[in-house]
Amino acid sequence: MSANRTSPVIVVTGTPGTGKSTHAQLLVKESPIPLRHINVGDMVKARGLHEGFDEEWQSYTVDEDKLLDELEPLATQGGVILDWHTCDIFPERWIDLVVVLRCNHTLLWERLENRGYPLKKIQENNEAEIMGVIADEAKEAYESEIVVELQSESTEDLEENVSRMVAWIEAWLKDNAHDNLIHEK
Repeated sequence: MSANRTSPVIVVTGTPGTGKSTHAQLLVKESPIPLRHINVGDMVKARGLHEGFDEEWQSYTVDEDKLLDELEPLATQGGVILDWHTCDIFPERWIDLVVVLRCNHTLLWERLENRGYPLKKIQENNEAEIMGVIADEAKEAYESEIVVELQSESTEDLEENVSRMVAWIEAWLKDNAHDNLIHEK
């Protein structure tokens, strides 16, 4: 964590279809402090932070250097939610909390079908969810105390998860209040 930030950087990650954007959007509304939701995939497309489109996977091949260069000033300021299907690309020093959303694979399959994903992409994402690939990546990339896995299968889960994140933000603000006062002087 950057010692001079007054707001945290939160990663909301998970297999496509687990509800990352929905969680991030609701957290922006419910947060006790202003937060900016950054849908990293949308940023990659909008700002050309990729090396081209992969027809087989129906997705962009991200230029990680360009992406990190674009995100660094935002992460350094704090007050952002990074919403993306992976998290281990982000430097550990940027991140205060990693929320890994999990979903039952049958429900996930239905969600991805409803999005019109090709069968191969549905299968790969479903296998990744079953095997906990993104959760494992998060646990390998960051300290265990900042990684939390939350179920994301219902509206109740969404509301409970966002409430937990709001409580975490409140605790973060309290824990960092002394540091922030020192840096403001």
